[in-house]
Amino acid sequence: MQGFGKRDFLKLAAAGSAASLMGIPLHALAQAAKGGVVVIGTTQKPRHLNSAVQSGIATMMPSAQLFASPIRMDANWKPQPYLAERWDLSPDNRSVTLYLRKDAVFHDGKPITAEDVKFSIETIRDNHPFKTMYGPVNAVTISDPHTAVVRLSEPHPALLLAMSTSLTPIIPKHIFGDGSDVKVHPRNANPVGSGPFKLVEFKPGEFIVMERFDKFFMKGAPKLDRIIVREFKDSSSMMLAFERGEIDVHSELTDAGLIERAKKNTNVSVTRMAPAIGPLIWLAFNTKSPKLSDKRVRQAINFALDKKYLTDTLLGKMHGRSTGPIASGSPYYEPQVEKYDLNLQKAAKLLDDAGYKPGANGTRLTLDLDYIPGATEGKVIQEYTKVALGKVGIEVNVRNSPDFPTWARRISSHQFDMTVDSVWNWGDPVIGVHRTWLSSNIKPGIIWSNTQNYSNPKVDELLASAGKESVMAKRKAMYSQMQKIVVDECPVAFLLEFNFNMAFNAKVQNRPAGIWGLVDGITDTSIKG
Repeated sequence: MQGFGKRDFLKLAAAGSAASLMGIPLHALAQAAKGGVVVIGTTQKPRHLNSAVQSGIATMMPSAQLFASPIRMDANWKPQPYLAERWDLSPDNRSVTLYLRKDAVFHDGKPITAEDVKFSIETIRDNHPFKTMYGPVNAVTISDPHTAVVRLSEPHPALLLAMSTSLTPIIPKHIFGDGSDVKVHPRNANPVGSGPFKLVEFKPGEFIVMERFDKFFMKGAPKLDRIIVREFKDSSSMMLAFERGEIDVHSELTDAGLIERAKKNTNVSVTRMAPAIGPLIWLAFNTKSPKLSDKRVRQAINFALDKKYLTDTLLGKMHGRSTGPIASGSPYYEPQVEKYDLNLQKAAKLLDDAGYKPGANGTRLTLDLDYIPGATEGKVIQEYTKVALGKVGIEVNVRNSPDFPTWARRISSHQFDMTVDSVWNWGDPVIGVHRTWLSSNIKPGIIWSNTQNYSNPKVDELLASAGKESVMAKRKAMYSQMQKIVVDECPVAFLLEFNFNMAFNAKVQNRPAGIWGLVDGITDTSIKG
């Protein structure tokens, strides 16, 4: 995609009005002549582009280009200036004062002020699925047009991390503060942003085109003229496009065969996804379903799944084994939990004890099973689970959703028995872990909240205490106890620690180096001439 200039445009235009590049209409690319363009392939399909009210890579990756955050995190997990040129933490850790740049403007030219920071943080606190991320925020006060003070009801050990890209996009109050419900605001799909790139066109299910914002506050940034996010049905079709040079970045390499194909190309660099994300894949249970309300049934299902066979054989040793709600790379990980290694006899006894005896045909009960469409690993797990549970008398009815929104509506409204799901840690438990297990975060209609309907007062208490504890040893002890309880009660069967790899064409220089990787502003990346 480098060097797509006026001559190339004229050649393609001569082919007729229906001409396109990679299926993207030419009018969306015609102005990309003066500098570099990077095309990123993905299977993710965002419904909109406002990550203030939506979690998930699908929204957060493009949102990180469209919106700036107060701070950024470098490769060493150290906060760096971004919209805030500096900040002060109070001695009691109950407030942080943000001193904003005075030269930052939104894409419509209006200044970014402390009012916008206040509006954005309060909007995220009240609407984002990561409910605990800003749970302690009881007020954001304004000292002057460029100074905002975030005030807390209790200490928040992950506050600065929460303020980084793209967990805290600064959105314009003059657009989103018009009284409309921000979760379904019409400008979510066509936002006025604060980041290094502005939106040219968003065609859901096909592509996102973003171009350089010339008035971005960082001198000389961004270096690219355009970023195009092109959506694919699956990783294999994306790899074909990558090999043909139609895309520059394959962002979701998880198949061993595809990774080996990419590595054989001397003009390709394969790297791991950013370290802070902590992706887990599990089999989630609707604990309020009459068939799954007894933890013995959930434990039986867990014992019936051969995780070693799944990871080593079916998925080619590409992913690690997950054993609990916190990924093993976290300092809060607790290894001493029940691993639920394959034990069909124990699974059968648990089902017997729960009152599910085999019928005349050997079937004990029937359960529906969903998975996120487009995810290769999800389909493999779904197909394996159907076979594995059949061995203990559980008949599985596989339900395929035509697209992500359909799956998300089904799961978030709790209209399911079991689903393969991918839920990520996002750097600190208070950001990415609490949301799944707190009973107060059972939020019908919001995906990646507590969609399992899981409720345990002791877990609520432990998470509340750990979320405000600043002493590392005490936090670890609380999270250790919480993990043991959750694993025993089995609201999900923990399966994989997901290893995402990404392939970059060698011409893509200075890739994002912070803890969030592509889920950060792509300000320094350039195209090699």
